[in-house]
Amino acid sequence: MTTFFTTLILIGTIFMETSAPPSIYTGTMNDINGKPVDLAKYKGHVTLIVNVASFCGYTKQYSGLESLYRSYKDRGFVVLGFPANDFGAQEPGTDVEIAQFCQTKYDVTFPMFSKITVKGEGKAPLYGMLTSGLGNSALAGEIGWNFEKFLIGKDGQIIKRYKSTVEPSSEELRADIEAALK
Repeated sequence: MTTFFTTLILIGTIFMETSAPPSIYTGTMNDINGKPVDLAKYKGHVTLIVNVASFCGYTKQYSGLESLYRSYKDRGFVVLGFPANDFGAQEPGTDVEIAQFCQTKYDVTFPMFSKITVKGEGKAPLYGMLTSGLGNSALAGEIGWNFEKFLIGKDGQIIKRYKSTVEPSSEELRADIEAALK
């Protein structure tokens, strides 16, 4: 009997040591058209996740996000936009209205998702993972405002977090994307 339990403990230890860390590339989210998207489809990509809003002082960043996406998409980079109405009610529209706004005003072609909650009660599980820092306490904490950005590596781990004030065209963000794509 002791050998049996010793074997179970050994197997459990090996499993714990080899199990992969949590990844944002797990789970499903609805796209802006309400269709489920398995986030695993982005595994192996460098991903920039951004909580967006249509009536924010940072809304003009849609142009920069689209520029980043078009510049790097052929190299395995993707921007994922998640509308949220958590800050100053700056995203009051429906998914249909948000999609139309993004298309007509900014010609957004990167993947957009259904409106979610990114902070507090009812926070989407994806944002629960992101704001946990996935084991890196320096990256943990609630979202501060619209257009906060998370750069995610090909393995689904957070590489870096950027405040709303960091423009998509910033040298820092572009350099970090370039490094992650290598």
